[in-house]
Amino acid sequence: MFSILLATALALQPSAPASSVVSPSAEMPLSSEQVLAIPDGLRQTFRKQVIETTRSPSLRLKRLVDFMFDRNGMGVEYEPGATHTVAEIYRTRKANCLAFTLLTVALAREAGLEAYGQQIDRVLSWSVVDKVVLQSMHANAVVVIDDRHFVVDVASNEILASSVQYPINDDRLLALYYDNRAMELMVDGRYAEAKNWLDTALRYAPDDAAFWNNAGVLSQRMGDMAAAEGLFLKAADKGPRLTSAMSNLVAFYRSRGDAERASLWQDRADKMMYGDPFYQFTLGQQKEQKGEYDEAIRHYRRAVSLDRDEELFHFGLARAYFQLGKLRMANQELNQAYDLSNGPTREKYRGKLDALRQARR
Repeated sequence: MFSILLATALALQPSAPASSVVSPSAEMPLSSEQVLAIPDGLRQTFRKQVIETTRSPSLRLKRLVDFMFDRNGMGVEYEPGATHTVAEIYRTRKANCLAFTLLTVALAREAGLEAYGQQIDRVLSWSVVDKVVLQSMHANAVVVIDDRHFVVDVASNEILASSVQYPINDDRLLALYYDNRAMELMVDGRYAEAKNWLDTALRYAPDDAAFWNNAGVLSQRMGDMAAAEGLFLKAADKGPRLTSAMSNLVAFYRSRGDAERASLWQDRADKMMYGDPFYQFTLGQQKEQKGEYDEAIRHYRRAVSLDRDEELFHFGLARAYFQLGKLRMANQELNQAYDLSNGPTREKYRGKLDALRQARR
């Protein structure tokens, strides 16, 4: 399972301008202290069930994770749109990957443990919401004990010892929270509120190209085309490999009849996307859903050639081969996915391998 982090947006077409007036009941950005604040009720329960039960850092980490997942503790459940503060998670028991990371970091520090966030720096999936393509990424938390790093993830209640590839500081983690809320508000058509949240995200991470791209999408939806162009260009300048900004510039210049500049940015985008394994994987998924399995295989194989260590790519290839009756090749790819996986995901693949062996008899 992958949790959703709305990292970058692509505009398919502008919407009608929304009102720039913020009503008295409008949602305004929270302070960083409010985002991470632990409510008194949660603090008391957490101290009783976790902190006061042991002085061992390792046991505290284990009990912290149990506390977050178990119904006797918080019983947190995953929900893609739940970009919540710690207090909101306590009230609703819902969190997406980013909110769960905030919760983990806050509670780990409350327990005297070193903790910080991690943003998985690659696009895991694409979706279309209200004429906006949202690229989904992932975040989780890292807890450090005796120089060992342990990953805590909403996708699993297992604690995994791991090398850390994408650490982020608190400012970056908070910026992601503000950007997430901005994108959710934008999709809801609450543009003026979204701008306030996105401006806050940019104050925390002024050099983040994805946030400037999102600001361009928001300006476009608010009807300010001049601002949108400048923001897309700024995003492309700050992030030369940010395909979402390139794609938005292509669409922008096409809408204005500027074929020369549209072609220029299209060439740059095509080169980048051909080398993006998760983009190729997403194209494979789209073809698979349409029943175009030969085309799906072509994209999945391209994804595998770019990143042979991603289990999802092998699993997608196995599904497509299976649909075409190529059971030997499906078995081979499924075995690859199994070898690259761990925990509950590995058990899922084991079951599919058993079913495939039965089908081959």
